[in-house]
Amino acid sequence: MRAMNKRSIGFALLFVLLAPSFCLAQTPEWNLVQQLSSDQQIKVVLSDGKSHHGRFQSATDTALVVHSSSGDQTLSRSDIGRVLLKTHGHRGRNAIIGAGIGAGAGLGVGVAIDNDCSKTTIVCTGNKGKAILTPVFALLGAGIAAALPYGAWHEIYRSR
Repeated sequence: MRAMNKRSIGFALLFVLLAPSFCLAQTPEWNLVQQLSSDQQIKVVLSDGKSHHGRFQSATDTALVVHSSSGDQTLSRSDIGRVLLKTHGHRGRNAIIGAGIGAGAGLGVGVAIDNDCSKTTIVCTGNKGKAILTPVFALLGAGIAAALPYGAWHEIYRSR
């Protein structure tokens, strides 16, 4: 009886410690939808698979209003399968990283060209390859990184 009592206390303690996390994991995130700022870009995927893109206008306990090019659309919460929020990308940060990678590549190519100045070499920069190619490749890297797609859709609500 005594061992059973300790086991029961152990299970009760485990339940008390873990129950709040299970409850939080099962709670729909509709309150996150209701807290969105007006004009944030969202995508609403309905239970039937159709999706609506637009700017968030408002949300109540039963409905969501999205503004799109075709006007305001009121969507019933019971019809909504998922709500996704578009987050801003880091285009400037990516351009700086691309510039650093490009500069490193340009420096490497410049060193290779500068070290291969002989009579049979087609291009001999007279030890200026590093000075020329480092900024050129840095600009190319920054341009490529800035041109890459940015921003992503993050799910903030999924119906249960």
